[in-house]
Amino acid sequence: MILRALFILAAIAATGGASAATPPASVKADYDVFRDGLHIVNTRESFEHNDGKFQIVSESDPVGLLAMFIRTRVKAVSNGAVTPAGLRPERFDYGRLDDPAKNVSAVFDWSASLLRMTFDNHTETAAIAAGAQDGLSVMYHFMFTHAEQLRDLEFQMSRNGRKVEHYHYQLAGSEQLETKIGKLNTLHLIKKREPDDNGVEIWLAQDHNLFPVKLLILEKDGTKYEQVITRLEIK
Repeated sequence: MILRALFILAAIAATGGASAATPPASVKADYDVFRDGLHIVNTRESFEHNDGKFQIVSESDPVGLLAMFIRTRVKAVSNGAVTPAGLRPERFDYGRLDDPAKNVSAVFDWSASLLRMTFDNHTETAAIAAGAQDGLSVMYHFMFTHAEQLRDLEFQMSRNGRKVEHYHYQLAGSEQLETKIGKLNTLHLIKKREPDDNGVEIWLAQDHNLFPVKLLILEKDGTKYEQVITRLEIK
């Protein structure tokens, strides 16, 4: 246990113990998405922030066999404010471009501490606390997070705009990843898994503003999804 603690502290020290003190103004990233090892989706994302506001756009196109059944692009957009504590989302929209009936939107009503979620022709509300994120903003919020916080990180998140869940990540250590953009030194976070819960792991690039370069989701039925970086431009 002592050796493991030293290993984790060394991983944190490697980042200089800082958040992105001067976070990038823009990020462009591409990912390959795999289901049980099969390449199913290409994803393109962009992040911009200016004058205290941010916008993230994510567009995904099916590839291979999946493209035979789903022929449309999936688009998600997150808008919000940049605060001293990081990103504070204000609105999240998600949907398929060919079927507006499947669209989902979530509005963060911070004055009332509520998330107002609209889907399937009705609206539901859920209580939220400071630090709550949506499924897009959370991935870019790491760039505004102090590395020390990664040891034990808890927050609420609405991953798909339909419900609010509690997430608790812990730092597992550092790891070097082989990717299409080269070898990356990363910090490896693992979500504390509750009974009957999905497993989630995230790898943050230490030399690229703690940007997520790999995401792994293990569904309750054993299905494994991986999202791996293929292009990264940070300005």
